[in-house]
Amino acid sequence: MKAPVSWIREYVALPDDLSVDDLTAKLTMLGLKLESITTPADAITGPLVVGKVLTIDKEPQKNGKVISWCTVDVGDANGTGEPQGIICGAHNFEVGDLVVVCLPGAVLPGNFEISARKTYGHISAGMICSERELGLGDDHAGIIVLPADAGAPGTDAFDVLGLDDPVIEFEINPDRAYALSLRGIAREAALGFGVPFTDPADREAPAPNGDGYSVIVDDPVGCPVFAARLVTGFDPTAPTPGWMAKRLEQAGMRSISLAVDITNYVMLELGRPIHGYDADKLAGPLRIRRAEQGESLVTLDGARRTLSPQDLVVTDDSGPIGLGGVMGGDATEMSEKSTRILVEAAHWDATSMFRTGKRHRVTSEAGKRNERGVDPQVVAVAADRVVELLVELGGATADAGVTLVGEAPAQPVTRIDYDLPARITGMAIESEDVVSILQAVGCRVDADADGVDVTPPSWRPDITDPYDLVEEVARVVGYDHVPSVLPPAPSGRGYTQAQKLRRRVGLTLAGAGFTELITYPFVGVADWEKLGFAEDDARRQTLWMANPLNAEEPQLTTTLLPGILRALGRNVGRGNDDVALFEHSLVFLPSGTESAPILGVERRPTEEEWAAITKAVPNQPLHLAVAIAGQRESAGWWGDGRVAGWSDAIGAVRDVARTLGVDLTVRAAAVAPWHPGRCAELRVGNAVIGYAGELHPKVCQAYGLPARSAAAEVDLEVLIEHAVEVVAGPRFSSYPVAKEDVALLVDASVPAADVEAALRDGAGELLEAIRLFDVYTGDQVGEGKKSLAFALRFRAPDRTLKEGEAAAARDAAIAVAAQATGAVQR
Repeated sequence: MKAPVSWIREYVALPDDLSVDDLTAKLTMLGLKLESITTPADAITGPLVVGKVLTIDKEPQKNGKVISWCTVDVGDANGTGEPQGIICGAHNFEVGDLVVVCLPGAVLPGNFEISARKTYGHISAGMICSERELGLGDDHAGIIVLPADAGAPGTDAFDVLGLDDPVIEFEINPDRAYALSLRGIAREAALGFGVPFTDPADREAPAPNGDGYSVIVDDPVGCPVFAARLVTGFDPTAPTPGWMAKRLEQAGMRSISLAVDITNYVMLELGRPIHGYDADKLAGPLRIRRAEQGESLVTLDGARRTLSPQDLVVTDDSGPIGLGGVMGGDATEMSEKSTRILVEAAHWDATSMFRTGKRHRVTSEAGKRNERGVDPQVVAVAADRVVELLVELGGATADAGVTLVGEAPAQPVTRIDYDLPARITGMAIESEDVVSILQAVGCRVDADADGVDVTPPSWRPDITDPYDLVEEVARVVGYDHVPSVLPPAPSGRGYTQAQKLRRRVGLTLAGAGFTELITYPFVGVADWEKLGFAEDDARRQTLWMANPLNAEEPQLTTTLLPGILRALGRNVGRGNDDVALFEHSLVFLPSGTESAPILGVERRPTEEEWAAITKAVPNQPLHLAVAIAGQRESAGWWGDGRVAGWSDAIGAVRDVARTLGVDLTVRAAAVAPWHPGRCAELRVGNAVIGYAGELHPKVCQAYGLPARSAAAEVDLEVLIEHAVEVVAGPRFSSYPVAKEDVALLVDASVPAADVEAALRDGAGELLEAIRLFDVYTGDQVGEGKKSLAFALRFRAPDRTLKEGEAAAARDAAIAVAAQATGAVQR
């Protein structure tokens, strides 16, 4: 929100010697964070004057450009009184218009010096300025055309443009919609400095009567208050006065036409968005209702929007003519021929406005205020203020009819103990100070011996519980007075066992060359399509968010793969070809959830309420995902590199399991999004904890990944549950090892993991290591068979093995494998 200091001072009696820095410091402490202070005059030196265009000669150039050779009356500002010859590339002005002229010797923002120079065959002595050249805005397509009352030629343009008037830009929090107005900012300034405040909304609006324009409100919850006023005989050619155009430009808005400028000016002044209709384009009474399925509306920005039954719309007999509180319709827009104007001022449900704006991706100054919640008590006053200005500046006549439908919702009454602000903030705040501060911010206070009943002002819908009132007291007393007290650190506490194990997992993967990332847990239907999940895949059963940040990602994810694969694809797409990423985070499983009650914050929930809240929380297991693309080992003088593959994804999970002291079993599987022939099922005991392997080629293509990129995802909670606090290190023996290799013939469908497990069970305690080093299929083993070659290593920790002990252990292992898997020794 941009606010000229002169406009703030119009409503609040600030000290004459108060600096802009002191003003912004105080307002920042009250919650209106300073974004910037702009005084355009500081960046401009030299003569900047009002000029009157006397002649314009259009001169086409060889390069296709048409320039304007102009003579401009600048009075005596040039020292001669003669017209000034100036070349201009813009064409949005006419003979007789008043413009801003920068004369030779001036310096514009960016250290741009103005001098007389020959160009396009003429001596151009100065510049006719646009907004961008003066640092007032980004518009460079056309020059500034001043109002007819801006002043005589040669008048100093600094004051005309308000260049000497500092403009403060504030960052307004979503809960402080009242500060999106000069009324709200000035009230905060008066509060901060304890000086009188003149409320621009403090005026008597005419009483409603039965002669006003007919308005029917079908949804009083969505639109509690609606005011309408009609003016006739408005002069659509009447210019916007200079003072109003200047203030609109200072506040960051463009002057359009008098009627539109008046509605924008009142919105900035009072914070209440106003809409004007060309009354000659209306057909019948106005009706406020929810849109019907299949209805559409062309809004003021020219876009045709398909309406939702949740949208509030303003209609007449022709159908929807406005998206209530967000944007008006094109069919009833005021134009340069509008002489009868119907003024609308209405209070809209903030939640509905927010959802409508998100749904249609519409951003407007009116919607930005309505969706935050503005003062419902100034509806009639704002409409009357607009009518007053239309009559005063546009020669209109106010119709005797006054329409006011509904009434402002009542503000909730909140009870607060006298000592609550002191207990929460740690500051010494007396009871009488609590009462006086709450009254100063506009609350109605009914005090008794134990505390106060507080009714917030109508412009503060964000105050709903005792702790909101504590915040009001604290910000007025001053956050800088909150004492700095360190809480005592209890002894004997540190990381929990689960936290230690999570850090152990992260260190293990980081040591293996993986980079940790954190992704958003939001997904959409497109992600499931990219991953190749079937329609009945359980992972597609998700929780949907009521207000998603992105309409295309409205679901909470059940798997970490979409986020990590998007990140992997983004890295590859930006030239980082060799990437290994990991993430451990929560996923959201919707089974068993119920709607939660909405409770206040003034007390602790009861046991029953806490149980109901808990039922609404979805199951959120901790998952671990890894993704790898490109070279796993780089090529160099030491030899050839190696491209990452399915074994690296499995190996990463093996490393994690090993560091947690968990035995992991690997079996073949076929699960999306992995390649059906290169996918592994990962087990702890009999529980499947996840999958790993090479991604399906279509998945790689969908995410922009190299072919044969690999990924894994496991339930990290299960691994942590089975983890041991202290992992035993490897045993070392000084006695020699006995090596035995075996080749076993099994059916092709038998997993190698089953054969390995059987060999391990049969080999006994002397087995130190087992490794599968060869898999053979071909004519020598027959169709439907495969040969698995294992290297067995036997060793005793306390002695040298006797002759035959290793062979006996080998034979015992083969026997168990034969019984368990049907293996035959080759």
